[in-house]
Amino acid sequence: MSSRRFQELRVYQLAERLADDIWKIVNGWESLPQDTVGKQIVRSADSIGANIAL
Repeated sequence: MSSRRFQELRVYQLAERLADDIWKIVNGWESLPQDTVGKQIVRSADSIGANIAL
């Protein structure tokens, strides 16, 4: 698969949208939950798209 083909996959696009939505949600949290569980959720969501791109 070429380096740009994964970006055309519907599953990749959905993963990116999910990550963006989670970033927005966590960004609105208070600092303690944002710094603890929020960072873990964001990293997990970001890794979905990254794993598809591999």
